[in-house]
Amino acid sequence: MDYIRAFIVGGIICVIGQLLMDGTKLTPAHILVSFVTTGAILTALGIYEPIAKFGGTGATIPLTGFGYSLAKGAMDSVKKAGLIGAFTGGIQSTAGGVAAAVVFGYIMAVIFNPKSKK
Repeated sequence: MDYIRAFIVGGIICVIGQLLMDGTKLTPAHILVSFVTTGAILTALGIYEPIAKFGGTGATIPLTGFGYSLAKGAMDSVKKAGLIGAFTGGIQSTAGGVAAAVVFGYIMAVIFNPKSKK
């Protein structure tokens, strides 16, 4: 059942992104930023936590999940370290994922021959 819930929630997020790309003049960069921001805002409002618990990785892996991780890390860190936690918590909570993306991206660039678009 976890797989089905993850598929449904992740699929809904992807459908929203596809509809934004097809129905608006927003660039993929605009959509990326809006998804991360939406995830952070929904987390701050307490709306994204139930979605993440229901959808599991279907809600935490897409871009909205990155915003969720940033906001949740900042909020948790504020409780522990005070105001300085607002600046450090989000970075600490997402550092592993960002580092993995950089390392694996580098490895793929070394293994394969990257080509620029023309």
